[in-house]
Amino acid sequence: MRSIGEMARDSGLGVSALRFYDRAGVLVPDRVDPVSGYRWYAPGQLDEARLLARLRRAGMPLADIRLVLAGWTGAEADLVRQLLQAHLRRLEQGLSDARAEFSALRVLLDHRENPMTSLRTDTAVRLSLSGPGLAAALDAVRFAAGTDPELPVLGGILFDVEGDALRLVATDRYRMAVARAAADGHDGSRVQVTVPLPLADSMRALLDGEERVRLAVDGDRVTLEAGDRQTAGRCLGHDFPDYRRLVHLPAGRRAVVDVPAFREAVRTGPVRAGEAYEEGGTSCDLSVLEVAEDGSVTLAGDGADGRDLVAVNRAFLLDALTAGAGDRLILEFGAPTAPLAIRRPDDAHTFSLLMPVRLED
Repeated sequence: MRSIGEMARDSGLGVSALRFYDRAGVLVPDRVDPVSGYRWYAPGQLDEARLLARLRRAGMPLADIRLVLAGWTGAEADLVRQLLQAHLRRLEQGLSDARAEFSALRVLLDHRENPMTSLRTDTAVRLSLSGPGLAAALDAVRFAAGTDPELPVLGGILFDVEGDALRLVATDRYRMAVARAAADGHDGSRVQVTVPLPLADSMRALLDGEERVRLAVDGDRVTLEAGDRQTAGRCLGHDFPDYRRLVHLPAGRRAVVDVPAFREAVRTGPVRAGEAYEEGGTSCDLSVLEVAEDGSVTLAGDGADGRDLVAVNRAFLLDALTAGAGDRLILEFGAPTAPLAIRRPDDAHTFSLLMPVRLED
């Protein structure tokens, strides 16, 4: 007999995934302790679990997986082959359709002007900022920056200069963070540059005092001066996505959380498995959030169900709570498919968004 932890280790399915497949009746443990509820699996179930893991990695729907598992060890080999072949045809057709759509999109891109180009300038821009204010803004967004080499445009922090404000934005597609720092010295048109992460980190290392600092943008080069110290480098040669289109969300339910207590609840609370994006080849743990009628937010357990549950990557949620840099934060919930917004009570300009993750079904 294997414990659920041993089964997870040997099969490639996470503990939360095994619990889900038990509840769904797809892979039911051979024995469940009536007192502790602990699950035990028979030796022969390891092969079923490994098969299940392969089918899920291939994206097979759960309804078909049930039939494949039912026929795998029985006399239904023809049915299993038909199901596998049908799923492969769906994947091939989906890939063919996607290639056609992407080809059309490339043609459209080749024939349209990029409106972001107008936000670059050949005129040097010089700003004066509070060192602690810029440091706080960098700390608020750094966690959300992308590291995917296939998407170099997201491998930096957008510096968006407009009027008396410098907005910093970072996103890796699954989360986005925005912060604002007051700035003096620029009264021209809006200017945007994307500062690569190594340079942004070098800037942050300079901001260890209380003095004001000077930021200069000259073409594709950006320089930060703090006292007699300086760091400089070239900006990324890519246009950042139009983040303003992504941050205007319909008003949702708002709940104020005590950050230390809520962070501990998230860190130690229940997790679920879902069809999440892949991080390093393994599915992430999900925290499933539920807002009670009294406005409190709780971590939903395995048996919780309902349309209003919102599942997010637990590690991303912990990062966002830390970046919020306060003892109290506002969680704003929209529809289960809408981003979860994490806001500061005293700063409407600094917030983060987490994309929800679809739970297994």
